[in-house]
This record gives sequence, C-alpha cells and structure tokens, in this order.
Amino acid sequence: MSEVVVGIDLGTSNSVVSVVLEGEAIVIPDAHGRRIHPSIVHFREDGQTIVGNDARQFLVEAPQRTVYSAKRLIGRPFESPEVKMLMGAFPFPIIPADDGTPRIHIDDQYHPPEGIGARVLHYLKGLAENYLGQSIDKAVITVPANFDEGQRRATQRAGEMAGLEVMRLVNEPTAAALAYGYGGQKRERVTIYDFGGGTFDVTLLELRDNVFEVLSTAGNSYLGGDDFDNRLVSLMTDAFERAHQVDLAGDQSVRNRFRVLAEEIKCQLTEQPQVSRQIREYIPGTMQEVAINFTLTRDQFNQQCMDIVDKSLETCQEALQTANLQRAELNHLVLVGGSTRIPLVQQRTREFFNREPVLGINPDEVVAIGAAVFGSSLAQQTSAPDPAAQGLDAVDDAWMQDLDDEDVQQDQGQAPGQEGPLLIDVTPHALGIATVGGVMDIIIERNGQIPLERTRYFSPSRDNQTRVVLPVYSGNSRRIEENQQLGTLELTEIPPGPREEVQIEVTFEVDTNGMLSVRATDMRTGLNQYARLSIQGDSAGVDEEYDATDLLMT
Repeated sequence: MSEVVVGIDLGTSNSVVSVVLEGEAIVIPDAHGRRIHPSIVHFREDGQTIVGNDARQFLVEAPQRTVYSAKRLIGRPFESPEVKMLMGAFPFPIIPADDGTPRIHIDDQYHPPEGIGARVLHYLKGLAENYLGQSIDKAVITVPANFDEGQRRATQRAGEMAGLEVMRLVNEPTAAALAYGYGGQKRERVTIYDFGGGTFDVTLLELRDNVFEVLSTAGNSYLGGDDFDNRLVSLMTDAFERAHQVDLAGDQSVRNRFRVLAEEIKCQLTEQPQVSRQIREYIPGTMQEVAINFTLTRDQFNQQCMDIVDKSLETCQEALQTANLQRAELNHLVLVGGSTRIPLVQQRTREFFNREPVLGINPDEVVAIGAAVFGSSLAQQTSAPDPAAQGLDAVDDAWMQDLDDEDVQQDQGQAPGQEGPLLIDVTPHALGIATVGGVMDIIIERNGQIPLERTRYFSPSRDNQTRVVLPVYSGNSRRIEENQQLGTLELTEIPPGPREEVQIEVTFEVDTNGMLSVRATDMRTGLNQYARLSIQGDSAGVDEEYDATDLLMT
C-alpha cells in the first residue's frame, strides 16, 4: 500500500482519525468499533497510560490522575486569565513551569498540555496503523480557526512528539467545508458553525468548485460543550443545597462525578423532553449520605443555557461584519461539532441565519474527514508544488474577481484539471509589536489572506540605544494588555547614534499553517535577528531597562 496521510481532528472532548482509501473517506474505529475517541488520558500508578474510551471510566474512579480538556490549556501562558479561570474546574493540579507555561502535575511528573495532546495523537496513530496494516508517520491535524500562534505551534509540537510529521495544520471549519464541498462542483457561500466541546468557531467561505476561500473567521477558544456541562453541575449542587443545606460545590470529587452525569443528562435531553435521576452523595467529611431526585426538562435546560448559545451568535455577527456580508448573502449553513446536536443550538442558529442547516453530515466526524481529504491530496501531489505554499504575493489584487478557476489554478502553481483542493485561509487575529505607550502597532491585519508577509519600519525611543527588544503580540485591540503576548525578538549590538538616524525594519511572515516568523534588521548595518516565535509568559524576555517602550513607529 502506498504512503498515506491521515486526517486528525484533535478535539477538546473527543478526537477522530480518518483516511481516504480508493477515493472514499473512512473514519477509523477502535477494536470495539467506536469511531469517536475521548481526548482523555489516565495515568496509572505503574506509569502506564490509558487513552480514549477506556480512560473515560477513570474520570469518576481516579479524577486526579485522569486528564481531560487539555486543549483548553494548550499554548497558553500560565498567567493568562483563561488558565487561571480553568484551574479551579479541573481535579488535577496545574502549576507553572520555568518558561511560564502550565504543567499538569501527576505523581512526580509535570506534563505540558501538548504532551497530553501527543498521547492522544499517538493513540490515534496506533489505531490507524492497526486498521491499515502499515506504518503511519504523516498527518494533517486540525485546529480551531481562532487559535493563535502559540496554540498552533503547541499543536504542531504535540504531533511531532507523537511521531508524526505534521504536513499541514488546517482550521477546523475549513476542513469541514472540504468534507462538505470538495468534488461537488459547488459555487456558493457557506457558513461553517463549529461548536465543539471546548471551542467555538464560525467561518464564512466562498466555494468555487475546488477553491475554498475563507471570507472571514471568528471564534471563542473558551466556549463549548463544557460550558453546558458546568451549568448543569451548578444546578445539581444548588439542588443539594436547597434540599439538605449542604454545600457540595467545593468538593472536587463530587463536582467531577456531577460533570460526568451532566454530560449524560445533556445528551439525553437531545432526544427526550425531560430527564429524571436520583443522585446520592456523601456530605464532605462525614459518612452521612444524602440524596435528591433531580429532574430537568428541555425547556429548563434551554432557559439556563440560552446565554451560552447567544455568545456564539454574537461571534457569528462579528464574522459577518468582518466579511461585510449580510445573512441573506449566505447560501448554506453547516453545523459542526457535538454541541450542535443540542436542540437549542439548532433552533437558535436556524433563527439567526433564517435557513435550515444542511442535513446528512455527521457533526462529530466531518472535520477529520475534511482533514483526510486534504491529506490525501497532499499525498497525491508529493511530486508537484503545494499550491498553498506558493503564496499569494504574485497574484494581482483583482485575481479573485477577474480570473476564472483555471487561471486561479495556474497562478497558484496548480495545473489545470489537477484534483487537489486550493485552500485560501485568513489570519484570525491581528499581529504586531508593542510600541511607546503600551500600544500594539499592527503589522499584519486581522483577516489577511495567508500566506502573507508585511514589513514596517521603527526607530528606537532613545538616543544611543544599542539594543531593542520587540515584544510580539496577537489580538484585535490596540492596547497590549488586552492582547496575547506571543514572545519577544531581541536585536543587539546596534551602533549608537541619534534615534532619528536609526531605522529598524520589522518583517512578519505567516505561513500556510497560520504560524508566524519575525525578522528584525538594523538598516544601517544589515544586522538582523530571526525567530519562529513560541508561546511565552507575559514577561518573558522583557527586562526593566528595555520594556514595551523601545520602539517608535516611523
């Protein structure tokens, strides 16, 4: 069998691996025929690990040794508000590492979130190898469209740690669009509404046969099915307090059991109008058992969770405004992710977009299938240039409107009639550097088509400055405190001189994976520094003498 490239949806709650064989996309099951694999890793006391469906039972039996939803931590600095918010929700301890990133502490080991992702990916790699009867070492892995530079790079590291060559990182909604439209000769605008376990993305695309052009994307990395579960956990703890005047909210073991039960109730309410359960728990610190009869109707669930769904619709409105589109200009609505099975989500999206969602698509599997489709096209084009890697720089601005699809394929290094899809994606966030006054000077705009390169020129803020530190940020605000620091680039040994005579050229380049490279050059000497940035803590690489006031825009 020839070399294959698998497609992997590395999800917050569940993961899926797929492959294209003889033109057909196949979702790979485990030994029991299960095609959806929980992104759960249980660490046994003997040092071995259990991953996937078999690890689920340990969420209740051994919660402090069972890691879930690690994707919510991946690529984030420990001091970020998001990580601080999540720490109290997990039963396993999270501590800072020397580099300012979070670590999950189990026994005497400290696991980075990407290490957990790597174990899930290695497990999926093994499933694919067993199913196909051959070694697998290449994959296309999907990420939320809203993932920033640090999160994308951490995901790529996870793949490499799992023994995979990551051929491409593809945004999850774009992968879903591939599964929906590739080979169908569609010419339409489509909304991919992707509501998963821990993240939400919405992407607006224009499909022209095998060209998939992203018009805009928006998302929330901390909005997902977990939020519905947490809302139900609060309802259950409140019910115990009303019935028995006992507060169970502070007992992490109880909360974890409630979380597992909440997910079951949420899924049952998808099919049933009402769910009733008797729940028994011990009062913390005693042997006294108390019980409640917990009943929840679908209408009550909707009332409790309406604001969660409405947050996703606010993000949809943001994407529409970014693309300068009206809802009526979109032809089809595709729902992706397990949370779109919730009737409330289906109802509110139907009302918001004023159209019925596309039927016949498995929301749990469609992203992995799209990744497999793209992986198959890469495998077939190993002897030809990757169209997306050729860049858009040589293409005239009028390219999109004035050229037909055959011209598009030629301009992108893709021969007419070649079957591979052409993905035209965008940057989800603006990218820039901190300058005087704590302002982010934007070098790469949000929603810019990738790959792309932008250059700006700056001067030091003081005379005779021999060193400048460039704090690099991602975000959509001009205020650096509202954005995410990605890292720093330092330019040293600058000959002293009046600040108006010193000019620093700063070049940002975003590749087809959506990852950033930064180059800084002293224009007088040609001295330059280059870095592919990785995530760092908020203060990494910045000292008291040279802070975020080193540069002035010129």
